[in-house]
Amino acid sequence: MAGSKQPSSGIIEGVNVTPLVDITLVLLIIFIVTAKIVVAPAVPLDLPTASQSEAVQTVLSVAVEADGQISVNGEACALSELGAKAQAVKSESADLRAVIAADAAVPHGRVIAVLDTLRATGIDRVAFAANRPTDDANTEEADAP
Repeated sequence: MAGSKQPSSGIIEGVNVTPLVDITLVLLIIFIVTAKIVVAPAVPLDLPTASQSEAVQTVLSVAVEADGQISVNGEACALSELGAKAQAVKSESADLRAVIAADAAVPHGRVIAVLDTLRATGIDRVAFAANRPTDDANTEEADAP
């Protein structure tokens, strides 16, 4: 035969790396193509402007400060006024979402009162704002008794 014979002792003197290189190059091309798709998932469009357009989503921001003061979209109000303000915003947008941002020192009952008031006005989509913990905060909590 034209090729070299392998010794019968089972020792491999050389390895053919051509298939390995071929597979590596194919995988590299696949990763490059998919990375380009992931970075730009949407088709860039130059959308025209319309005089009669609506906002996609309306968010009602309710903040409860440490002293118990409530503010709706940056304006201070009492708990008794919260329902009327929420109803006014809900009448403008049927797809209204509320976000409650309460200070950690606020009693739980005060936050529930705000939530009940929003639910009474028909706002069912409610979220609570929170900050992500930092690494320093995690180590302090682990050290606490």
